[in-house]
Amino acid sequence: MSTETKKDVFYSDMLVRFSHCDPAGIIFYPHYFVMFNGLVEDWFNHALEVNYADFITTRRLGLPMVNIKCDFIAPSKIGEVITLTLKLERIGKSSITLAVGAVLDSQTRITAQLTLCVFSFETKRAVPIPDDLRERLTDFQQGKLDHPWRQA
Repeated sequence: MSTETKKDVFYSDMLVRFSHCDPAGIIFYPHYFVMFNGLVEDWFNHALEVNYADFITTRRLGLPMVNIKCDFIAPSKIGEVITLTLKLERIGKSSITLAVGAVLDSQTRITAQLTLCVFSFETKRAVPIPDDLRERLTDFQQGKLDHPWRQA
């Protein structure tokens, strides 16, 4: 699959696999949230160029979803390659709000708004966004981190 950043939106293609689906052959809705978590990891690694694994294991910081709002618009089926999208809506003191979704061709399948907070594994509390990450987030939001399609 491939990823791309255009202006202030990150795109990542995703094959809808058998393991994502219910007996009707459509994505079982909780799997979208697993996909969105993977999308955030890919966004960190490919668009922000911040190593997500190091963020978790070395810096001992996490990004749990603390608020989710979503609309399921149309089903996605096994075998389809959907495009997941991510746009940074807000940068707060210790949290960010993302607009994410899935599309196939021009048909929207799901839209969601995710709020993620920076969480310290040591204190078990939200902490301010680190300055280096805040700088990358701001650059992304301002469309300064364009990357062409690349294999993920």
